[in-house]
Amino acid sequence: QVQLVESGGGFVQPGGSLRLSCATSGIRFHMYDVSWYRQTPGSEREWVARISLGGGIQYRYPVMGRFTISRDNVNKSLALQMNSLKPEDTATYYCHVFWDTGGEYWGQGIQVIVSS
Repeated sequence: QVQLVESGGGFVQPGGSLRLSCATSGIRFHMYDVSWYRQTPGSEREWVARISLGGGIQYRYPVMGRFTISRDNVNKSLALQMNSLKPEDTATYYCHVFWDTGGEYWGQGIQVIVSS
């Protein structure tokens, strides 16, 4: 059974930091591209950051320089360090894994609220 479980969300004031984690099981994690997405009510889910299985990293422009994505192939997990958070970062964040042979999977989502 494939499971992706996010943790680390919550409430933070503008300028603060949070670290999201995603623990996976049931997949050959090292074969997957891994990503973080986010979604606000009434909006499309948007890609935030990605690490390919080869280690290439990409960020959505608004989070560049503030967010850092990482992966741990030994522990089959990924993380998103979020610094200098802004109110517009408020969203539900999802971890996502994709392998063109193995398919794709989503976590259940975790809420991040940035507010004073």
